[in-house]
Amino acid sequence: MGSDTAIRKDYTIQVRRVLVFTLVLNTIVALAKVFYGYYTNSIAMTSDGFHSFFDGISNVIGLVGIWIASHPPDEGHPYGHRKFETLFTVVIAVMIFATCFQILRKVYFSFTEDHGTVVTHTSFIIMLATMGVNIFVMLYESKKGKQLGSNFLIADALHTKTDIYASSAVIVSLIFTRAGYYYADVVVGIIIIGFIARIGYKILKEASDVLVDSVCIDTSSIAGVVNSVDGVKGCHEIRTRGPVNTVYLDLHVLVGKDLSAEQAHGIAERVEKRLKKEFPCIVDIIVHIEPETVQH
Repeated sequence: MGSDTAIRKDYTIQVRRVLVFTLVLNTIVALAKVFYGYYTNSIAMTSDGFHSFFDGISNVIGLVGIWIASHPPDEGHPYGHRKFETLFTVVIAVMIFATCFQILRKVYFSFTEDHGTVVTHTSFIIMLATMGVNIFVMLYESKKGKQLGSNFLIADALHTKTDIYASSAVIVSLIFTRAGYYYADVVVGIIIIGFIARIGYKILKEASDVLVDSVCIDTSSIAGVVNSVDGVKGCHEIRTRGPVNTVYLDLHVLVGKDLSAEQAHGIAERVEKRLKKEFPCIVDIIVHIEPETVQH
Protein backbone atom coordinates (compact mmCIF):
# COMPACT_ATOMS: atom_id res chain seq x y z
CA MET A 1 0.00 0.00 0.00
CA GLY A 2 2.89 2.30 0.82
CA SER A 3 4.45 1.96 -2.65
CA ASP A 4 1.08 2.61 -4.32
CA THR A 5 0.68 5.78 -2.27
CA ALA A 6 4.17 6.93 -3.21
CA ILE A 7 3.52 6.29 -6.92
CA ARG A 8 0.21 8.16 -6.73
CA LYS A 9 1.87 11.10 -4.98
CA ASP A 10 4.68 11.28 -7.55
CA TYR A 11 2.12 11.14 -10.38
CA THR A 12 0.15 14.00 -8.83
CA ILE A 13 3.25 16.16 -8.37
CA GLN A 14 4.39 15.66 -11.96
CA VAL A 15 0.96 16.37 -13.49
CA ARG A 16 0.56 19.45 -11.25
CA ARG A 17 3.96 20.75 -12.39
CA VAL A 18 2.94 20.41 -16.05
CA LEU A 19 -0.39 22.18 -15.46
CA VAL A 20 1.15 25.12 -13.58
CA PHE A 21 3.76 25.62 -16.31
CA THR A 22 1.18 25.54 -19.11
CA LEU A 23 -1.17 27.78 -17.09
CA VAL A 24 1.47 30.52 -17.08
CA LEU A 25 2.06 30.19 -20.83
CA ASN A 26 -1.68 30.13 -21.64
CA THR A 27 -2.29 33.24 -19.55
CA ILE A 28 0.47 35.17 -21.36
CA VAL A 29 -0.93 34.10 -24.75
CA ALA A 30 -4.49 35.10 -23.83
CA LEU A 31 -3.53 38.52 -22.47
CA ALA A 32 -1.45 39.34 -25.55
CA LYS A 33 -4.33 38.56 -27.92
CA VAL A 34 -7.03 40.28 -25.87
CA PHE A 35 -5.11 43.52 -25.24
CA TYR A 36 -3.93 43.94 -28.82
CA GLY A 37 -7.29 42.82 -30.15
CA TYR A 38 -9.00 45.61 -28.25
CA TYR A 39 -6.30 48.06 -29.34
CA THR A 40 -6.82 47.29 -33.06
CA ASN A 41 -10.57 46.80 -32.74
CA SER A 42 -10.17 43.22 -34.01
CA ILE A 43 -13.09 40.98 -33.07
CA ALA A 44 -11.27 37.92 -34.39
CA MET A 45 -8.14 38.48 -32.31
CA THR A 46 -10.09 39.45 -29.18
CA SER A 47 -12.33 36.39 -29.50
CA ASP A 48 -9.29 34.19 -29.97
CA GLY A 49 -7.79 35.73 -26.85
CA PHE A 50 -10.84 34.80 -24.80
CA HIS A 51 -10.71 31.37 -26.40
CA SER A 52 -7.16 31.06 -25.10
CA PHE A 53 -8.44 31.82 -21.61
CA PHE A 54 -10.29 28.51 -21.88
CA ASP A 55 -6.90 26.80 -21.90
CA GLY A 56 -5.96 28.57 -18.68
CA ILE A 57 -9.30 27.73 -17.09
CA SER A 58 -8.89 24.08 -18.06
CA ASN A 59 -5.47 24.09 -16.35
CA VAL A 60 -7.09 25.36 -13.15
CA ILE A 61 -9.82 22.72 -13.45
CA GLY A 62 -7.10 20.14 -13.99
CA LEU A 63 -5.25 21.20 -10.84
CA VAL A 64 -8.44 20.76 -8.81
CA GLY A 65 -9.28 17.48 -10.54
CA ILE A 66 -5.80 16.02 -10.04
CA TRP A 67 -5.86 17.03 -6.36
CA ILE A 68 -9.15 15.19 -5.86
CA ALA A 69 -8.03 12.17 -7.89
CA SER A 70 -4.82 11.87 -5.82
CA HIS A 71 -6.72 11.03 -2.65
CA PRO A 72 -6.18 7.39 -1.62
CA PRO A 73 -9.07 4.90 -1.41
CA ASP A 74 -11.36 5.37 1.56
CA GLU A 75 -14.54 3.84 2.98
CA GLY A 76 -16.75 5.79 0.62
CA HIS A 77 -14.48 5.30 -2.43
CA PRO A 78 -12.86 1.84 -2.07
CA TYR A 79 -11.57 2.00 -5.67
CA GLY A 80 -9.95 5.39 -5.14
CA HIS A 81 -10.74 8.74 -6.75
CA ARG A 82 -9.05 8.42 -10.14
CA LYS A 83 -12.33 8.68 -12.08
CA PHE A 84 -12.66 12.26 -10.86
CA GLU A 85 -9.84 13.09 -13.27
CA THR A 86 -11.84 11.51 -16.09
CA LEU A 87 -14.92 13.42 -14.98
CA PHE A 88 -13.02 16.67 -15.31
CA THR A 89 -12.02 15.78 -18.86
CA VAL A 90 -15.74 15.90 -19.63
CA VAL A 91 -15.66 19.52 -18.46
CA ILE A 92 -12.95 20.22 -21.06
CA ALA A 93 -15.14 18.68 -23.76
CA VAL A 94 -18.03 20.94 -22.70
CA MET A 95 -15.68 23.95 -22.88
CA ILE A 96 -14.65 22.94 -26.40
CA PHE A 97 -18.29 22.88 -27.51
CA ALA A 98 -18.73 26.26 -25.82
CA THR A 99 -15.84 27.49 -27.98
CA CYS A 100 -17.72 26.31 -31.06
CA PHE A 101 -20.70 28.36 -29.93
CA GLN A 102 -18.52 31.44 -29.46
CA ILE A 103 -17.09 31.12 -32.97
CA LEU A 104 -20.62 30.75 -34.35
CA ARG A 105 -21.55 33.98 -32.58
CA LYS A 106 -18.55 35.67 -34.17
CA VAL A 107 -19.67 34.42 -37.59
CA TYR A 108 -23.19 35.74 -36.99
CA PHE A 109 -22.05 39.18 -35.85
CA SER A 110 -19.68 39.49 -38.81
CA PHE A 111 -22.76 39.34 -41.04
CA THR A 112 -24.96 41.67 -39.00
CA GLU A 113 -22.50 44.35 -37.87
CA ASP A 114 -20.35 46.81 -39.80
CA HIS A 115 -17.05 46.49 -37.99
CA GLY A 116 -13.76 48.04 -39.09
CA THR A 117 -10.55 46.28 -38.11
CA VAL A 118 -7.06 47.74 -38.16
CA VAL A 119 -4.59 45.12 -39.44
CA THR A 120 -0.93 45.85 -38.65
CA HIS A 121 2.37 44.00 -38.86
CA THR A 122 2.22 43.65 -35.09
CA SER A 123 -1.09 41.80 -35.44
CA PHE A 124 0.64 39.07 -37.44
CA ILE A 125 3.66 38.98 -35.13
CA ILE A 126 1.48 38.49 -32.05
CA MET A 127 -0.66 35.82 -33.68
CA LEU A 128 2.33 33.87 -35.01
CA ALA A 129 4.23 34.15 -31.71
CA THR A 130 1.26 33.06 -29.60
CA MET A 131 0.49 30.22 -32.01
CA GLY A 132 4.09 29.06 -31.63
CA VAL A 133 3.63 29.00 -27.85
CA ASN A 134 0.41 27.00 -28.27
CA ILE A 135 2.15 24.45 -30.47
CA PHE A 136 4.84 24.03 -27.83
CA VAL A 137 2.22 23.64 -25.06
CA MET A 138 0.28 21.07 -27.09
CA LEU A 139 3.35 18.94 -27.84
CA TYR A 140 4.64 19.27 -24.27
CA GLU A 141 1.33 18.31 -22.64
CA SER A 142 0.74 15.46 -25.09
CA LYS A 143 4.20 14.03 -24.44
CA LYS A 144 3.86 14.32 -20.65
CA GLY A 145 0.32 12.94 -20.77
CA LYS A 146 1.50 9.80 -22.57
CA GLN A 147 4.52 9.41 -20.29
CA LEU A 148 2.44 9.75 -17.13
CA GLY A 149 -0.65 8.01 -18.47
CA SER A 150 -2.80 11.05 -17.71
CA ASN A 151 -6.12 11.24 -19.56
CA PHE A 152 -6.51 14.85 -18.49
CA LEU A 153 -3.17 16.07 -19.88
CA ILE A 154 -3.83 14.33 -23.21
CA ALA A 155 -7.32 15.86 -23.36
CA ASP A 156 -5.96 19.28 -22.44
CA ALA A 157 -3.36 19.00 -25.20
CA LEU A 158 -6.17 18.35 -27.68
CA HIS A 159 -7.99 21.37 -26.29
CA THR A 160 -4.90 23.49 -26.94
CA LYS A 161 -4.93 22.10 -30.47
CA THR A 162 -8.30 23.80 -30.98
CA ASP A 163 -6.65 27.09 -30.03
CA ILE A 164 -4.08 26.53 -32.79
CA TYR A 165 -6.88 25.99 -35.29
CA ALA A 166 -8.64 29.13 -34.12
CA SER A 167 -5.41 31.16 -34.31
CA SER A 168 -4.79 29.89 -37.84
CA ALA A 169 -8.28 31.06 -38.78
CA VAL A 170 -7.53 34.50 -37.31
CA ILE A 171 -4.29 34.82 -39.30
CA VAL A 172 -6.10 33.87 -42.52
CA SER A 173 -8.87 36.35 -41.74
CA LEU A 174 -6.31 39.10 -41.11
CA ILE A 175 -4.67 38.43 -44.47
CA PHE A 176 -7.95 38.60 -46.36
CA THR A 177 -9.22 41.53 -44.32
CA ARG A 178 -6.12 43.48 -45.24
CA ALA A 179 -6.75 42.57 -48.88
CA GLY A 180 -10.32 43.86 -48.65
CA TYR A 181 -12.20 40.56 -48.38
CA TYR A 182 -14.03 41.27 -45.15
CA TYR A 183 -16.15 38.11 -45.04
CA ALA A 184 -13.39 35.56 -45.66
CA ASP A 185 -13.06 34.91 -41.94
CA VAL A 186 -16.68 33.67 -41.90
CA VAL A 187 -15.91 30.76 -44.23
CA VAL A 188 -12.72 29.93 -42.36
CA GLY A 189 -14.54 30.13 -39.02
CA ILE A 190 -17.16 27.60 -40.12
CA ILE A 191 -14.43 25.17 -41.25
CA ILE A 192 -12.61 25.55 -37.93
CA ILE A 193 -15.82 24.81 -36.02
CA GLY A 194 -15.90 21.38 -37.67
CA PHE A 195 -12.35 20.59 -36.53
CA ILE A 196 -12.98 21.81 -32.99
CA ALA A 197 -16.28 19.92 -32.63
CA ARG A 198 -14.59 16.71 -33.81
CA ILE A 199 -11.91 17.01 -31.12
CA GLY A 200 -14.57 17.70 -28.48
CA TYR A 201 -16.49 14.60 -29.56
CA LYS A 202 -13.35 12.46 -29.35
CA ILE A 203 -12.54 13.64 -25.81
CA LEU A 204 -16.14 13.16 -24.68
CA LYS A 205 -16.30 9.65 -26.10
CA GLU A 206 -13.03 8.55 -24.46
CA ALA A 207 -14.08 9.98 -21.09
CA SER A 208 -17.52 8.37 -21.40
CA ASP A 209 -15.94 4.99 -22.13
CA VAL A 210 -14.13 5.18 -18.80
CA LEU A 211 -17.14 6.40 -16.84
CA VAL A 212 -19.42 3.65 -18.17
CA ASP A 213 -16.77 0.94 -17.63
CA SER A 214 -16.09 0.07 -21.25
CA VAL A 215 -13.47 -2.60 -22.01
CA CYS A 216 -10.02 -1.00 -21.81
CA ILE A 217 -7.73 -4.00 -22.54
CA ASP A 218 -8.30 -6.59 -25.26
CA THR A 219 -9.63 -9.70 -23.52
CA SER A 220 -7.92 -12.08 -25.96
CA SER A 221 -4.54 -10.62 -24.96
CA ILE A 222 -5.33 -11.18 -21.30
CA ALA A 223 -6.53 -14.74 -21.99
CA GLY A 224 -3.31 -15.51 -23.84
CA VAL A 225 -1.20 -14.44 -20.84
CA VAL A 226 -3.37 -16.28 -18.31
CA ASN A 227 -3.45 -19.55 -20.28
CA SER A 228 0.37 -19.53 -20.44
CA VAL A 229 0.62 -19.83 -16.64
CA ASP A 230 1.41 -23.35 -15.36
CA GLY A 231 -1.63 -25.05 -13.85
CA VAL A 232 -4.22 -22.95 -15.68
CA LYS A 233 -6.74 -25.01 -17.66
CA GLY A 234 -8.60 -22.04 -19.11
CA CYS A 235 -10.21 -18.70 -18.25
CA HIS A 236 -13.43 -16.82 -18.96
CA GLU A 237 -15.60 -13.87 -17.88
CA ILE A 238 -12.68 -11.47 -18.27
CA ARG A 239 -13.73 -7.93 -17.36
CA THR A 240 -11.68 -4.74 -17.37
CA ARG A 241 -12.60 -1.18 -16.49
CA GLY A 242 -11.09 2.15 -15.50
CA PRO A 243 -8.78 4.77 -17.05
CA VAL A 244 -5.99 3.63 -19.34
CA ASN A 245 -3.38 4.03 -16.58
CA THR A 246 -5.48 2.56 -13.73
CA VAL A 247 -7.15 -0.63 -14.91
CA TYR A 248 -9.17 -2.95 -12.68
CA LEU A 249 -9.50 -6.56 -13.81
CA ASP A 250 -11.46 -9.58 -12.65
CA LEU A 251 -11.67 -13.00 -14.28
CA HIS A 252 -12.45 -16.66 -13.68
CA VAL A 253 -9.58 -19.16 -13.96
CA LEU A 254 -10.07 -22.91 -14.38
CA VAL A 255 -7.69 -25.26 -12.55
CA GLY A 256 -7.46 -28.99 -11.98
CA LYS A 257 -10.34 -30.34 -9.89
CA ASP A 258 -8.05 -32.31 -7.56
CA LEU A 259 -5.94 -29.35 -6.44
CA SER A 260 -5.94 -28.26 -2.83
CA ALA A 261 -7.03 -24.77 -1.84
CA GLU A 262 -3.39 -23.87 -1.22
CA GLN A 263 -2.31 -25.05 -4.68
CA ALA A 264 -5.18 -23.23 -6.35
CA HIS A 265 -4.28 -20.07 -4.45
CA GLY A 266 -0.69 -20.40 -5.67
CA ILE A 267 -1.89 -20.51 -9.27
CA ALA A 268 -4.02 -17.40 -8.68
CA GLU A 269 -0.98 -15.56 -7.34
CA ARG A 270 1.09 -16.56 -10.38
CA VAL A 271 -1.68 -15.39 -12.70
CA GLU A 272 -1.84 -12.02 -10.94
CA LYS A 273 1.94 -11.59 -10.98
CA ARG A 274 2.18 -12.46 -14.69
CA LEU A 275 -0.66 -10.11 -15.65
CA LYS A 276 0.81 -7.16 -13.76
CA LYS A 277 4.15 -7.79 -15.44
CA GLU A 278 2.63 -7.90 -18.93
CA PHE A 279 0.15 -5.06 -18.30
CA PRO A 280 1.70 -2.49 -15.91
CA CYS A 281 -1.47 -0.38 -16.16
CA ILE A 282 -3.40 -2.99 -14.14
CA VAL A 283 -3.57 -1.91 -10.49
CA ASP A 284 -6.00 -4.47 -9.08
CA ILE A 285 -6.87 -8.04 -10.06
CA ILE A 286 -9.52 -10.36 -8.68
CA VAL A 287 -9.03 -14.00 -9.69
CA HIS A 288 -11.96 -16.39 -9.18
CA ILE A 289 -10.69 -19.99 -9.09
CA GLU A 290 -12.97 -22.74 -10.44
CA PRO A 291 -12.40 -26.49 -11.01
CA GLU A 292 -12.29 -27.25 -14.72
CA THR A 293 -15.28 -29.61 -14.46
CA VAL A 294 -17.64 -26.65 -13.87
CA GLN A 295 -19.94 -26.25 -16.88
CA HIS A 296 -20.51 -22.77 -18.38
